[in-house]
Amino acid sequence: MIPADLSRTVVRAVRCAVEDGELPARAGVPERVVVERTRPGGVGDYATPVAFQIAKSAGRPPLDVAGVLARRLGAVAGIERVEVTGPGFLNFVMDPVSVDALVREVQARGRRYGFSAAASVSIGSSSSSSASSGGLRARVVEEALLRIRATQGTGTGMGTGMGADAAAAVAAAAPHTAPVAKRDGDVVRLYGEDAARWAMLCVAPHECPSFSARLLVQDESSEFFRVRYAHARSRALVRNAARLGFGSGPGEVPDGGPLAQVLADYPLVLEAAAHRAAPEQVVRFLVRAADELLDFHYRVLPKGDEKPSAAHRARLALAEAAGTVLAGGLDLLGIAAPDCL
Repeated sequence: MIPADLSRTVVRAVRCAVEDGELPARAGVPERVVVERTRPGGVGDYATPVAFQIAKSAGRPPLDVAGVLARRLGAVAGIERVEVTGPGFLNFVMDPVSVDALVREVQARGRRYGFSAAASVSIGSSSSSSASSGGLRARVVEEALLRIRATQGTGTGMGTGMGADAAAAVAAAAPHTAPVAKRDGDVVRLYGEDAARWAMLCVAPHECPSFSARLLVQDESSEFFRVRYAHARSRALVRNAARLGFGSGPGEVPDGGPLAQVLADYPLVLEAAAHRAAPEQVVRFLVRAADELLDFHYRVLPKGDEKPSAAHRARLALAEAAGTVLAGGLDLLGIAAPDCL
């Protein structure tokens, strides 16, 4: 099991528990369950508060509901064990991610890797927006949220507002010391459209974005540069491998576990970002993925007199998959992913 399957597996466990009478029918079965990486100090790899979500309608304490689900989920292949913590949180320890299976999944889905089965067929951008009270920031946040929500089948791509709460938060956070049009024009002129978008999206919608010369730094001390550079490095690896006469081929990569684990989290990140109207979660994921790829990419190509082997092809496939995920995430934020940087 890859983490992308975990949410569906939890929903299925709830449905079976209801059908078998372990949970009352009035508990209902949620359409989707948010599963996220366990926070620092937590237990296991992933966690979900689903027991709280259904406890009220079930008329049972969350701890009881969590116990029912934990017994069922502990027997699912790919889940090493399930622990219940606190008043009813479900925590999962997963079997190691199969790099081969993950890479094949990314290759099959391309930039749509991480999208739910109900996702819109086409997810594009729009130059217009109904959220104009906060100017450019409101429009950028709204468009990113609409694209992210469309990956989960909860929007039509564009044309559906971000919601009154999110729009109000953006508007309230926008500084009012200068006319909106002038401020927007200055930001884009000084930093460029992509860097300006990054700054607007890397913090929560209710927080004020920070614009500084750091956005223009062309080295790895800048997160904005680092993410796009990591994507460009993945493309350079493919080109350089072709010059050496070999291409990528999925396989297990013993030293690729950390990178593969981050990539496996991407579907869950999209689901959580859509559910919480939090595009900054996608930004944070891209930084993590870029950092892991930049740590890994030195191992991809043969060194010295080494001949290309199956191990090199498998490492290249993993690096190529990471580039695909980075490009897809930048697409959702409305930011370009250049092949050369």
